[in-house]
Amino acid sequence: MSVWIAIGLTAVGCYLVKLLGLSVPAGVLERPRIKQLAALLPVALLSALIAIQTFGGDGRTLVLDARAAGLAAAALALVLRAPFLVVVAVAVLVTAGGRAIAG
Repeated sequence: MSVWIAIGLTAVGCYLVKLLGLSVPAGVLERPRIKQLAALLPVALLSALIAIQTFGGDGRTLVLDARAAGLAAAALALVLRAPFLVVVAVAVLVTAGGRAIAG
């Protein structure tokens, strides 16, 4: 399959997904349960992405390396109510330190 065919199919697919979202009746979107799910969906997707990027090895094993230490440090900074930029900086520094120690 040509790369351009894949790009074209992806563009058409994205357009159709957007069109599907716009064609949902407003009454459905105003339901409290739908609003609650829509508010929680980005958090769930981001959490899943973080888990896969942090602990995902080859798909069969769990990997614990410097990324896991950085995530734990970020979680601790969040528990201590540090500002967001401090949380990110702590995670970066701990991950970089762990990678430097591991060689």
